[in-house]
Amino acid sequence: MKFPVYHVDAFTQQVFGGNPAAVCPLESWLSVETMQAIAAEHNLSETAFFVATAPGHYQLRWFTPQVEVDLCGHATLASAFVIFSSMAPQLDRLTFETASGVLKVERRGTLLVMDFPSRRPHLAALSPLLGQALGREPRETWKSRDYLLLFEDEETIRSLQPDFDALKRIPDTLGFIATAPGDTVDFVSRFFAPGAGIAEDPVTGSAHSTLIPFWAERLGRTTLHARQISSRSSELFCENLIDRVLIGGHCVFFSQGMITL
Repeated sequence: MKFPVYHVDAFTQQVFGGNPAAVCPLESWLSVETMQAIAAEHNLSETAFFVATAPGHYQLRWFTPQVEVDLCGHATLASAFVIFSSMAPQLDRLTFETASGVLKVERRGTLLVMDFPSRRPHLAALSPLLGQALGREPRETWKSRDYLLLFEDEETIRSLQPDFDALKRIPDTLGFIATAPGDTVDFVSRFFAPGAGIAEDPVTGSAHSTLIPFWAERLGRTTLHARQISSRSSELFCENLIDRVLIGGHCVFFSQGMITL
């Protein structure tokens, strides 16, 4: 069995920037065990698999090196980029059926814009273990799928050095979003998910399902400009809707090959 695989850098216009994802178009689904093994072999934060169901319509799934996840932004953006660039260049809109419902992606010139669910957070108590694991206590603690941890400024976010083993012991969350007002953008963030096999994710689209409604309310605006300040450069163009969020970004190809099983 052979099928193509693409290595795409998402939320960037430069190779070696943004967040790398592996994208595997399939004619039919492989077993969960096989897809998980492929994701572990790639050892990227996410590997996406999709199967076409009709023109412009696809079923989409995402795997970290250790687990299948219910929502992933950068691998969705990367999957759409592969389809628009290499498989169906005549299309400008795609629909993905996923574990988080229907996700849509629209092409606006070189910018790809994802329509994602809004995951508005609620105030939560700060676990003493969480403050210890991050090395400093946040000003506020919020929770949706992930913990959202508000800090004073961008420099504080840059300087965080989490204890990843300690973060793994905190239950009932996929990951931890550290965020603050940005120096030159509306907000910045970093994302840690050691329990899912990702110590730090370079750019996390799904975290912005929580960040966008949080910052839109704080700043009193619906349109926002964001950066995730990992070691790889990234840029996200965001809009807050009533119960959805729009997350825009660019992608570039790094490589293309074949998987042989």
